[in-house]
Amino acid sequence: MASGSPYFDDVRTKSEVIDPPQSEDMMDVEGVNDATLIPLKPNVTVSSSVRELLECPVCLNAMYPPIHQCSNGHTLCSGCKPKVHNRCPTCRHDLGNIRCLALEQVAASLELPCKYESFGCTGIYPYYSKLKHESQCLHRPYNCPYAGSECTVIGDIPYLVAHLKDDHKVDMHNGSTFNHRYVKSNPHEVENATWMLTVFSCFGQYFCLHFEAFQLGMAPVYVAFLRFMGDDNEAKNYSYSLEVGGNGRKMIWQGVPRSIRDSHRKVRDSFDGLIIQRNMALFFSGGDRKELKLRVTGRIWKEQ
Repeated sequence: MASGSPYFDDVRTKSEVIDPPQSEDMMDVEGVNDATLIPLKPNVTVSSSVRELLECPVCLNAMYPPIHQCSNGHTLCSGCKPKVHNRCPTCRHDLGNIRCLALEQVAASLELPCKYESFGCTGIYPYYSKLKHESQCLHRPYNCPYAGSECTVIGDIPYLVAHLKDDHKVDMHNGSTFNHRYVKSNPHEVENATWMLTVFSCFGQYFCLHFEAFQLGMAPVYVAFLRFMGDDNEAKNYSYSLEVGGNGRKMIWQGVPRSIRDSHRKVRDSFDGLIIQRNMALFFSGGDRKELKLRVTGRIWKEQ
């Protein structure tokens, strides 16, 4: 999916000039109203030369205070200053500790569109509030939830659902209950690998059921957990249960699905799901314990 320009697709000015922040914390700017949630209306378009002035010549990203300059007036961002060993990347003169206050004031007078404009965000935000908004923007894309490979695809939920089905060949199911059987011929050889991802569609939402074998210290374990394809505030509206058993015994887990904003590894490593030790899993499998045969059942429901 194509995305909008990260910083300067549509730079605009406003009449009021605010003081630049006094520290490197660019998320909290004193004297600026919190505009992370309320879009502001644009005024006049700024020329491309101003956009270029605010672009660091080293990393090509937008610059935020403190903006440094050499004695000849060439600027660069604070993050890149240590990387150039105090030498101006443009003229090679010493940088010193000169701060470009004028450019910081120019930046404070600007308003810019969110970089997730192509994903549906229509807000225009003060230069120094833009990063904070983008870190919370409800339109920011999601990472692909597939855990079997280092997939770098991003997009909105409908796009990712199609991507999981077409590119990763993930099983898709309708309904809020499930009954899955996992079989492995040699369970004594456990590698850090995802076994299965299944996507469920219910209540007008999508959920990802993960089942995986991984090494916990010296002990191999199996883990099953559910992730919600949406934000955390929506995920909390749902609950789920998982059950595994055999030989007259069973284990039950009940929890709240985690948002796919949290990575698969983060959820797994927090043990927020049904954890089954290998010996217990083989006991559930029955027989001669040479083959893993686990049946995991469960359901998803919406809290009232």
